[in-house]
Amino acid sequence: MYFERYKEHPEAKINPSLLWEYDLSKFDYGQMRSVVVQRVVERGWPDDWYAALNMYGLEEFRNIVKGLPYLNDKDMNFVSIVFEIPLEELKCYMKKQSQPAHWKS
Repeated sequence: MYFERYKEHPEAKINPSLLWEYDLSKFDYGQMRSVVVQRVVERGWPDDWYAALNMYGLEEFRNIVKGLPYLNDKDMNFVSIVFEIPLEELKCYMKKQSQPAHWKS
């Protein structure tokens, strides 16, 4: 796994700019874990990944990723490969597959 050494970075913190629209003095990282994980996947640097993995643990992080309603194709494929999650187990992938495609002209 790409982030297998996340436990070696206990000092890592999530960059506040990822959650710019929230008041972080009142922010509940447990309740808002889906938002945090989605932002880390979409825009995070390695320290953000390490912090999120340390905060939630590898299995919980994988479960949160599986339940995310939207990821772009690049991020969806990245988490599928890195965390060894079949695309069919990702909610965002199944949601995308169930939407009818536009006719091409």
